[in-house]
Amino acid sequence: MTIAAINPATGETIQVYEELPPDAASRIVAQTHEAFLAWRQTSFAERSALMKKAAEVLRARAKDLARLTAMEMGKPVSAGEAELKKCALACDFYADNAERFLARESVQTESSKSFVAFNPLGVILAVMPWNFPFWQAFRFAGPGLMAGNAAVLKHASNVPGCALAIEEIFRDAGFPENLFRTLLVGSGQVEALIENPLIRAVTLTGSGPAGRQVAAKAGAMLKKTVLELGGSDAYLILHDADLELAAAESAKGRLVNSGQSCIAAKRFIVVASVRERYEALLVSKMKAAQMGDPLNEATQLGPLARQDLRDQLHRQVEASIVTGARLLLGGEIPEGNGAYYPPTVLTDVQPGMPAYEEELFGPVASVITVKDEAEAIATANDSSFGLGGGVFTRDVARGEAIAAELIESGSVFVNHTVASDPRLPFGGVKESGYGRELSHFGIREFVNIKAVSIA
Repeated sequence: MTIAAINPATGETIQVYEELPPDAASRIVAQTHEAFLAWRQTSFAERSALMKKAAEVLRARAKDLARLTAMEMGKPVSAGEAELKKCALACDFYADNAERFLARESVQTESSKSFVAFNPLGVILAVMPWNFPFWQAFRFAGPGLMAGNAAVLKHASNVPGCALAIEEIFRDAGFPENLFRTLLVGSGQVEALIENPLIRAVTLTGSGPAGRQVAAKAGAMLKKTVLELGGSDAYLILHDADLELAAAESAKGRLVNSGQSCIAAKRFIVVASVRERYEALLVSKMKAAQMGDPLNEATQLGPLARQDLRDQLHRQVEASIVTGARLLLGGEIPEGNGAYYPPTVLTDVQPGMPAYEEELFGPVASVITVKDEAEAIATANDSSFGLGGGVFTRDVARGEAIAAELIESGSVFVNHTVASDPRLPFGGVKESGYGRELSHFGIREFVNIKAVSIA
C-alpha cells in the first residue's frame, strides 16, 4: 500500500510513500514505549529546554514548512507561516508553565500529609487531521511531552510530508530518539494501534464518524480518549451590534483556512431588524478575499484540500438552494484546475437544509434570520454541534452573560472571531466531542491524577 501527497491546487502528485506494515508500526510503538520509560524520569527543566529548542526550530523553518503545507493541503503560505509560529508559541507556553500546571497539590485530611500528584501515562496515540497539519499535532505534543508522555502520530494521509517533518522537528531539537514518532499508516491500522497494550490513551481531531469509531474501540480497551470533532459555530448578530465589525469578523471567521476549520464561523444568526445591512456588508467582505495560488504571499483563499471535499461542499450548497436557500454570492465551481471553491453566502437558511443542519467545511456562510435575541440563542443551540460561537452586541455585559451562560459550546467569544489559544481550554460538547486541549486543562487530560496519603 502507498500514501500519496497530491497538490490540491494542481492535482499533481508530489510524492508517494510506502505505508508501514502493521508489524513495523508495532515495533515503533515498542521503541517509543522504551523511550518513555527514561523520559518520564527527566526533570521539567530538562524537558523545558528541549521544548524551547523545538520552538526555535519551528520558527527557523516556518517559511519552508509553510510551502510544504501549501503543496500538500493548499493552505496559503502566509497562513501556514502563522500556523507554525503559533506552534512555537504553544511550545514556549508549555515549556514555561508545565511544571506549575503539574505541581503537586496539597490537600488537608486527617492524615499527616495528603497530596495529589500528576504522573505521565505512557505512549499516547494522536490521530490528527489535515486542515492544520502542524498546529493540531503540536497542541497535543507540547503538553503531552512536557507531562512526561511519549507519542506516536497517525496523521491524515494527504499530509505525509508534514507528518514526517513534525517527527524531524522533535529529533532535531534534541528530544530522545523514538520519543515522538510518525507512523505512515492508513486509517485501517488505527484499531490495531488502539489495541496495542503499550498505547495508553488516544487523542483524535477529526470527523464525527471517525470520533465514534475511535471512541468505541478505545472504550472497549478501557483507554482514555480526548475527541475534538466537527463544529457548526453560530455567530449571533444582535439588534445593537456594530455591523461593520460583525461583518468583518464574520468573514474572517468564515474564511480562515479557506473555511476548513472545525471552529470556523459557519452559521450567522442575525436579528431581522439588521439583516439587510448585515448581509450587504458580509457579502462585500467575503467577496474581497483574494482566491488563488497558495504559494503566492497575497493569496487569502487557497483550494480546498481535496477534490472530493470540494465536490461534497458544492452538493451541500446545491441541496440547500433546491430546498429554499437564496444565493447571495459564489456557489459556482470555478473553471480550471484545482479544488477551488469561491466565497459563498447563502441566506433564507432554514431547518432541514444542509446549510443549517450539517457542517459546511469550506468558505460558505449560512445566514439565518430570527426575530429577536431569544430566538437567536435558541437557534444557536439548535445544533448537534457545540464547539465554538460568537456574540456581537454593543451591550458587552449582556454579550458576556449570553456567552458564559446561554450558548451550548466549548468556546464563545464576544465581538471577535473565535480562535484557539494556548492559554485557554479548547474543545466541545455534544457531537463536537469531549475533553479539552490547551491551557492547564489540556496538560492534565493525559496524566494519572494520583492521590497520595501518609499516615
